[in-house]
Amino acid sequence: MIKLIPFQGTVTMITDLMGQNGEGAGCSKLMTVENSMGSIVNFVVTPATYFAEHEAVAAGDMVTGYYDGNAPAILIYPPQYPAIVMVKEKPYQNVKADYFNTQLISSNGELQLIISPYTQILLTNGQPFSGSIANRNLIVFYGTATNSVPAQTNPYKIIVLCQ
Repeated sequence: MIKLIPFQGTVTMITDLMGQNGEGAGCSKLMTVENSMGSIVNFVVTPATYFAEHEAVAAGDMVTGYYDGNAPAILIYPPQYPAIVMVKEKPYQNVKADYFNTQLISSNGELQLIISPYTQILLTNGQPFSGSIANRNLIVFYGTATNSVPAQTNPYKIIVLCQ
């Protein structure tokens, strides 16, 4: 199971990653992100990385990158993780990528989803998802949430991460 770990900060640099013999030039990027406390993470962004709302990201943008906390990582500084999801931060939009259980509560117990007939439920390729969203990794787009514990929200869009 994938354990999605977020890291939020400002993109300070984006460079191309090359495969052996120069193959794949331009297909993968190394995105350096620095948070407000000065911590730095390098995200390896590939064509398989899901960009929320398919937004282009540039140096200076505030982003949240999600990586698999259960995956092995090379021991270098700054840490380098394959990005699973990248979210360009925007005002008035909340995005959470996490595992949601049978009650549609996030793994940290902070957010519960209340699904309405107007909630779009899609695959990463934009096609409708017809199965159950319980016990899955989801990318949830929502506006407001209650002040309860867990906070409850009626998301306007959900992207199902099928592995």
